[in-house]
Amino acid sequence: MRRDIRTAAAALLILTILLGFGYSLALTGISQVLFGDRADGSRVTDEGRVAGSKLIGQDFSDDDSYFQSRPSASGYAGDATAFSNLGPNSRRLARQLSARADAYLKLEGPYNAGLTRAEIPPDAVMTSASGVDPMISVANARIQANRVAAVREMPVAEVDALIDEHTTGRGLGFLGEPGVNVLELNLALDGVEPR
Repeated sequence: MRRDIRTAAAALLILTILLGFGYSLALTGISQVLFGDRADGSRVTDEGRVAGSKLIGQDFSDDDSYFQSRPSASGYAGDATAFSNLGPNSRRLARQLSARADAYLKLEGPYNAGLTRAEIPPDAVMTSASGVDPMISVANARIQANRVAAVREMPVAEVDALIDEHTTGRGLGFLGEPGVNVLELNLALDGVEPR
């Protein structure tokens, strides 16, 4: 019996070292070589400091001079991603969507004459599956461009050019829709010289 216990303990120790440490170190080393900055979370820097990640959305709702991210079910907490898990027939979901649509119209309406609920892009009121999607649709960005341009006192055409510059294509050329990374777009706005 002692021999069995020693064999099991030795196997546990060897497998812990090989799989717990060796495998993790090997994958970390390989990913660093093959994927560079993406292996570290696709961090975005601004003037030498980490401003965020290309992969995790942030809350910009406290400043009207920035583009707003999609709503988040997790409060934009990257370590606690979540979705609402409410079904399409849920009254609670309907109330949430209605409240978000009202807030969107209140924020964007003054800068977009005649904007109606029917014209609000779905990503402006619905959370993503992860709750921290860093992208918004091009349609959402175009609506927000009028507000951002007015608050920053810059031409809408200049803001539209930044949207075009930061629009990504479809995944693999055919999956999903083009989108705009909100963090990168907002950092680009900060880089524009004031007039």
